[in-house]
Amino acid sequence: MTAGERPSVIVIGAGFGGIGMAIELRRNGFDNIAILERSTDIGGVWRENTYPGAACDVPSPLYSFSYEPKPDWPQRYSGQAAIHDYLRSVAKRHRLLADIHFGAEVTEAEFDDAAGRWTVRTRDGAARTADVLISAVGQLSRPAMPNIPGIDSFTGQAFHSAEWDHGVELTGKRVACIGTGASAIQYIPEIQPKVEHLTLFQRTPAWVLPKFDTDYTPIQHKLFARLPGALLAERFGWWAITEFVALGLVEYPWIARMVGRIATKHLEEQVPDPGLRAKLTPDYPIGCKRGLFSNDYYPALTEPNVRVETTVITEIVPNGVRTADGTVHEADVIIYGTGFKGTEFLWPMHIYGRAGRKLADAWEGGAHAYYGITVPDFPNLFLVYGPNTNLGVGSIIYMIESQARYIRQAVQLLAARPGHVLEVRQEAEAQFNTAVQQRLARTPWNFCSSWYRTSSGRITNNWPGRQLAYRRLVRKLRADDYELTRVA
Repeated sequence: MTAGERPSVIVIGAGFGGIGMAIELRRNGFDNIAILERSTDIGGVWRENTYPGAACDVPSPLYSFSYEPKPDWPQRYSGQAAIHDYLRSVAKRHRLLADIHFGAEVTEAEFDDAAGRWTVRTRDGAARTADVLISAVGQLSRPAMPNIPGIDSFTGQAFHSAEWDHGVELTGKRVACIGTGASAIQYIPEIQPKVEHLTLFQRTPAWVLPKFDTDYTPIQHKLFARLPGALLAERFGWWAITEFVALGLVEYPWIARMVGRIATKHLEEQVPDPGLRAKLTPDYPIGCKRGLFSNDYYPALTEPNVRVETTVITEIVPNGVRTADGTVHEADVIIYGTGFKGTEFLWPMHIYGRAGRKLADAWEGGAHAYYGITVPDFPNLFLVYGPNTNLGVGSIIYMIESQARYIRQAVQLLAARPGHVLEVRQEAEAQFNTAVQQRLARTPWNFCSSWYRTSSGRITNNWPGRQLAYRRLVRKLRADDYELTRVA
């Protein structure tokens, strides 16, 4: 980049993070943007996850960009199709579609020390260069299959919930569902009335809270459209609730206990059978795993064609699932609701920073980044929804907006200093990471296994606090935390 030029930017991913980042740059005069998307459409997880009942567990007025309110959400907790359509419409309004290169799956990115630029290679063999590289691939982009012996021996039909096979007819079939996470509690009530029999293999019960959902009426749509303050009040109200509950993760445990009592009451009211209720009662503190919201999950499990199986699975066999007691649970279809590889940030991309250093090596003990955004030895590389920026409670869109504004300030700094690269100081990143890990040690996330933690137990995904606290931290980029280095 020479004097008078604006930095060129490559953004990886066209989900909420990539679209939000590109909008922030475009709104501030940076037009030299290329968005690389591996698929044929935008949307990220809201493009991929099309399983029956797929919906967000954050109210839609909050799970949306603050500068792009939508007065006509169909429901408070809108479904996958509505969210996907919303993101498409936002990208179109901000004239981003022409900047998106579809079918461009990034395999490698390498920083050139001499030129101060990134070279990004995609699976189709193309290579692109830019001054700034921004990864917005998220934390939930790669489905995780369980490590169960014999998984390839099953002769029926099988698929992961994030890769739902809509060509498989479930009506009248014996279906085995493995996993009881956020996706499973949505699709199980949808498929239960259709199947002949459903066996739910549960390793760990979830804390399930009532879902205060509602269909918005035409009158409410008109009110939200004509009186923007009404929609803002709905958004602010849910934001305030999530901030209050987030206080229970570190500062005020009594809040978590109060939420736990609500979940327990919900279970008692919906599951009258004491034996089934015992199976569905968690034995770990609320908040340790992701809290779930549903009004129809428990009722579905009480139906006569459903069995909740808690005996450990030992193997998959050609005709079903074998458990430790020797029983073979016969099935025509197996659905894996086993989540995502959340701790494998940016994998399988190979990222090489200063002097060829591999990001995988820098993260050997677990991913970490300054404010979850940038890593020492990787100049002009920024992450959206990076390490320790996921939320136990709240809207990730709020976090994405905060990060996008911070990264935009970094790009503005580079624009003001052409011929330089920007790199976070080792000591700044180390100090931040130490403080985050100290706070994380006080959270419930340490008391059970979850996708928030690596195999060694390090919590790499979650932010230990409120959304507002994070926004205040990243409100203004401090130049003293960085090194600006002139390139030849």
